[in-house]
Amino acid sequence: MLVTMKWHGLACQKGVYFPNNGKDRNCCRSYYCGGYGCSATKTRRIHVGTCELNVVSVSMKGLTWFGCVRLKMPQMGLQFGSITMRNSLAVSGVVACNESKLVSEDNRQKELVRRGIDQFDKDPLGQKLPPWGIVSDNSELVSNEKEEDLVESGKDHFDMGSCGQNFPLQQGSDVNNEKIVQSPSLLNNRVTANESRVHFLEETDENELSRRILMLSRSNKIRSALQLLRSMEFSGLQPNRHACNSLLSCLIRHELHEDALRVFEYMKKNEITTGHAYSLILKAVASTKGCESALDMFAELEAFSREKKDFDVIVYNTMISVCGKEKNWVETERIWRSMKENDYHGTQVTYSLLVSIFVRCGRNELALEAYSEMVQNGVKPREDTMHAVIGACSKKGNWDLALNIFQNMLDHGLKPNLIACNALINLLGKAGEIKLAFKVFKILKSLGHTPDEYTWNALLSGLYRANQHVDALQLFERLKREQNYLLNEHLYNTALMSCQKLGLWDRALQLVWQVEASGLSVSTASYNLVIGACEVARKPKVALEVYEHMVHQKCPPDTFTYLSLIRSCIWASLWDEVEEILDQVAPDVSLYNAVIHGMCLRGKTELAKKLYMKMGKSGLKPDGALMLQSLRKNSTKRSRFSTRRR
Repeated sequence: MLVTMKWHGLACQKGVYFPNNGKDRNCCRSYYCGGYGCSATKTRRIHVGTCELNVVSVSMKGLTWFGCVRLKMPQMGLQFGSITMRNSLAVSGVVACNESKLVSEDNRQKELVRRGIDQFDKDPLGQKLPPWGIVSDNSELVSNEKEEDLVESGKDHFDMGSCGQNFPLQQGSDVNNEKIVQSPSLLNNRVTANESRVHFLEETDENELSRRILMLSRSNKIRSALQLLRSMEFSGLQPNRHACNSLLSCLIRHELHEDALRVFEYMKKNEITTGHAYSLILKAVASTKGCESALDMFAELEAFSREKKDFDVIVYNTMISVCGKEKNWVETERIWRSMKENDYHGTQVTYSLLVSIFVRCGRNELALEAYSEMVQNGVKPREDTMHAVIGACSKKGNWDLALNIFQNMLDHGLKPNLIACNALINLLGKAGEIKLAFKVFKILKSLGHTPDEYTWNALLSGLYRANQHVDALQLFERLKREQNYLLNEHLYNTALMSCQKLGLWDRALQLVWQVEASGLSVSTASYNLVIGACEVARKPKVALEVYEHMVHQKCPPDTFTYLSLIRSCIWASLWDEVEEILDQVAPDVSLYNAVIHGMCLRGKTELAKKLYMKMGKSGLKPDGALMLQSLRKNSTKRSRFSTRRR
C-alpha cells in the first residue's frame, strides 16, 4: 500500500506491506521525505513529538482515499515514527490501517478495526471528505479536459494517484460512474463522486494558477476550473480577480447559478470582488429569481460596498437596466438618486437608460431632468437618447427644447429618424408654429424620409389649430391626388373639421361619400362633423337626411349627434322634428336643457315651461337657473320692444 502525505510544502510517501493477504498486521515499512522537486531522503524512526498533517492519500489495489494523519517528529528534522489514520478505510471487508509499534497507537487502531468505522471526519475546512477521491498534482489538471469528456460520455474515469500514475477503478467498487447531472459544487458539503477532487499543487505561483483558471473558464472546462479553485483554496492560495470573474462569467453563461453564487461568496470572503462581479451576479439573480430578489441583493451589496469601496457605476447601470425591463420607474429613480448620493457620476449608458425608461413609463418630466443633468455633466448624448428626449418634449409641450435638440443633431451630422421628425412637426403645429413645422417637413424629405400618414395628419392638424382651414383643405386635396393610398379616417376627419368651421356642408358630404366608396368605415364622429357643417350652414333638412342615412348604415348616433340636430331644428323652428327626436331617444338631461334653452331664446316660453314640467315628471333634474335666466332675457327683450312701440 502506498501512503502519500503533504504538509507545509513537503511531499512524503510511505510504503506499507501487508503479508498473508493483509492478515498479518506486522508491516514492513519504508520511508522517504523531500520537498517539491527534491530527491528522496531516507530517515530513521525517532519518536519525539506529534503533529497532524492536513491531507494524506492512500493508494491500494487501484483505489485512492483521503484521510488525516498524526506523525512523530524529532527536533532535528522531519522524520516519521508512527502514523495513525484518523479514519478507517474499508473496501470489500478489508481494513487498511498503518500501525505503529507504540502500544497506545496499536490499541487505537485495533479499536478502529473492531468498530468498523466507515465514516470520515471533517477536513480542516469543515467539509466532509468522501470515501473516495482523486488526488493529483496540478500537472495533470490541464489534461483533465480529456477526462471530462470521458465522464460526460459515461465511460470509466481514471483515478490519478499521487505519483502522477493513473489507476483504473475496480469493477464492483462502490464508486458511482454515472453521468453527473447536477452542477459542479465548490463549497457545499454535498458533493458527487466525479467532482470532489482536490489536487496537490506542485505549482504555487498564484499568478500562474490564476492564468490556468482563466484559460479553463474561457474553454468552458467548468469542472476543471472549479477543482483548481478549490485546490488553491485548500492550499491557502488565492486566485486573482480576473480569474474569478472569468470563472463567474463561465458559470452564469452555462446557467450554473448556484455554483456562481458560491464563487461570488468566496470572492466576497476574500475581498476580491469587483464591479464586474457584482454586475454578473445581479443579472443572474434577476434572470432566475426576479427583479425583487435582485433589488434585495443590491441593497445588501450596496451597504457592503460602501466599506470596501469596490462598487462602480456599471453596477448601478446594471440595476437600472433590470428595473427598466420591468418598467419599474420608481426603483429606477431611487437607484439614480442613490448613485448621485454615493458620488458616482453617470455615464452615457446611464443617462441613455434613464431617459429611455422614463419615456416608456410616461414619466417625461424625469426624462427631461435626466437629459438636463447629462448636458450639465458634459456627457455627450447618443442618437437614440436625443430621439427619446424629442418624444418627451412632444408630450410636455416643450417645443423650443425639442427644436434645439433637432438642430444639434443636424449640426453634428446625425440623421433624425422619421418618428422624431413627426413628433417635432406635431409639437410645432400644436404650438401654432406652422412655418417652423413646414421647415421641418422640408428637412424630413431632404433626409430621405418618406412622409407617412402621421406626417400629413400633423401638418393638417397644425393648419386647423392655426385657423388656416382653407390651407388645410388644399393640403388634403394635394395629398389625395399624390398619395391617395395614405388617406385614412383621421385625415378625412381633419378635413371634415375644416369643412365644419367653414360651413362647407356640400364639401363635407362629398368627403363622406368618398370615404364610403373607398371601403373605409365611417365612424359616428365623421357623421357628426357633417351634421355640424350643416348646422353652421343652417341646413337642418340636410342634417336630418344625414342622420337618417347614418341610422340606415347602422352607425349608432350619440349625444353630440342629437344636440347638433336639435340646434339645427330649433334655429329653423322645426318644433315637430324636435319633439320627434326627443321621443325617439332615451331621456337625457343635456338634450332637454338644450331644447328648453333654444325655446326660450326663440321666444317659445310656453313650450319651454311644458317641457320643463315634463322633465320633472320623467325623473330628470331640470336646470332651473338656465330656465330663469332665459325667461329674464326674454322678458327684458319684450319690455324693450314694447317701450320702442310706445
